[in-house]
Amino acid sequence: MALVHRLVGMAARMVWRITRPRTIGVRAVLLGPDGRVALVRHSYIDVWYLPGGGVKKGESVTHALHRELAEEVAVTDAAVERVLGVYHNRREGKDDHVIVYVARAANDALRRADVLEVAEAGWFAPDALPAGTSPATLRRIEEFRLGATGGGCW
Repeated sequence: MALVHRLVGMAARMVWRITRPRTIGVRAVLLGPDGRVALVRHSYIDVWYLPGGGVKKGESVTHALHRELAEEVAVTDAAVERVLGVYHNRREGKDDHVIVYVARAANDALRRADVLEVAEAGWFAPDALPAGTSPATLRRIEEFRLGATGGGCW
């Protein structure tokens, strides 16, 4: 099934290069009670990311954030603390705006809710992230650790 996700992703990137769509995405610096950060590794790409995804047409960004947290890591009780920043991503031929929230889970229960999409999910100390964490994820977590409000390029 991971091969199917990878092929669909490749096809989507080809379409995006031609159509150049504007998209809106959400991600969360999701903190556990002990301050660790939740990260996911999708089945179709071999890097670790903050949980999140695209905002659907007609959906609010906060609803999308809660939906994505439920779909990816089975967290349904996250309390949003603040917006970390709004970023612009032009990779993969898209014109993508990503809103990153800081949110806190009520407990440390974390699991792959969609086992076809999410290969791994886990809690990590902000100063001990796994090898293969995406550069943008590293930047967002560092901004969080510094207490900065982010923005600009993804």
